[in-house]
Amino acid sequence: MDKRLIAERFARARDTYSREARVQQQVAEKMLQLLTEHTSLFHRIVEFGCGTGSYSRLLLDKLQPESLLLNDLCPEMRECLADLLPQNMVQFIPGDAEALDFPEGTDLITSCSTLQWFNDPEAFFARCHRFLSEDGYLAFSTFGAENMREIHTLTGHGLEYLQIETLKELLAPHFETVYAEEEIVSLPFNTPLQVLQHLKETGVTGTEKKVWTRGRLQTFYNEYTEQFSREDGNVTLTYHPIYIVTRKKNK
Repeated sequence: MDKRLIAERFARARDTYSREARVQQQVAEKMLQLLTEHTSLFHRIVEFGCGTGSYSRLLLDKLQPESLLLNDLCPEMRECLADLLPQNMVQFIPGDAEALDFPEGTDLITSCSTLQWFNDPEAFFARCHRFLSEDGYLAFSTFGAENMREIHTLTGHGLEYLQIETLKELLAPHFETVYAEEEIVSLPFNTPLQVLQHLKETGVTGTEKKVWTRGRLQTFYNEYTEQFSREDGNVTLTYHPIYIVTRKKNK
């Protein structure tokens, strides 16, 4: 993972992300619902990969923690959190969550739509175990192998997504899985160009380095229309959210 490039793309999309990230917003709302159904009260919460703060606002409003530490790879996200940071219980720390030390005794470490960008989730899970309180929870959403399959099919490019069973295996030494679910969401667009614009405005082109020439764009447009059109004339983009709620194992 080129973390510098990922941060640059997300920072560039920060003004359009909240408008375009419809699936990610739905995922955040469902993640909060799962937390309220399967966990207890949390006094100290850490959210890694907070982005523009959609999930952060839900956490603060519904769970009302004593402290909420927000983290993101992009320092520029601070300006998107301007309505949250004046509150005494909210802090923002920029940096790579895979390398940061979170406060020990945290009750909940959580995130939406971030883990797929990590180099070593297994090592990150082990670190989270160390930072959590005795009855602490790690709860997150990420994406599975079907995510953006249209883009991968046509360009050969995309992230290496982990299967839900693989994630549970990586978590097992340190966490008991309380809840795990995956789903497929098909998002319609009028044209393949709208798909590309959507990806750009949500920042998820963070590993794409090839230049879009006119010829490449035309080929992409034609093949996308041919392979992924619906009966109503729209084209599809697939999302594959995975939701996992875990409780810390005390050894």
